[in-house]
Amino acid sequence: MDSPFMQAIARGLVAHGVTVVRFEFPYMDQRRRTQRRSPPNRMPVLEHTFEQVLAALPRGERPFIGGKSMGGRVATQIADRVDARGVIALGYPFHPPRQPDKLRVEHLRALRTRCLIVQGTRDPLGDQAEVGSYALARTIRLAWLEDGDHSFAPRQASGRTLEQNLAQAVQAVVTFIRAARAR
Repeated sequence: MDSPFMQAIARGLVAHGVTVVRFEFPYMDQRRRTQRRSPPNRMPVLEHTFEQVLAALPRGERPFIGGKSMGGRVATQIADRVDARGVIALGYPFHPPRQPDKLRVEHLRALRTRCLIVQGTRDPLGDQAEVGSYALARTIRLAWLEDGDHSFAPRQASGRTLEQNLAQAVQAVVTFIRAARAR
């Protein structure tokens, strides 16, 4: 939750007046404490953790939920169930590394909640050519970051910088939230 990526995105959103709440899934908390890489928790644990965080928020306006990679995947899994106002996935893991035949899109075909997926055009977990062939719900909007990888970093030869892609990602999220609030 405090990686340079998450800090940059959170700072950018807060600068645009968006309240941001960050948290860690149990496996990430364990990594922080033990300094050892552990596999992610099973999806029911991840979903329950996310729902507990949402339950602890002050009542009022329906929240926008989201996350980076696994966090975005979990957010899309629970969005309809928790009646989120919108869901945002930053670097969605459409499939495991080097396994493009093991898609993680079934629930995205029926997603009723408005969704923004911000993705690098060369993300190894779902690049622009691959994702363009998927049948996704009409509620899903994709924002592509030129030459970005899974963490939105472009190659130096592209002429783009990570800072440009992060700023573009923040702007896409802010635009998405403002449009949803205007409805």
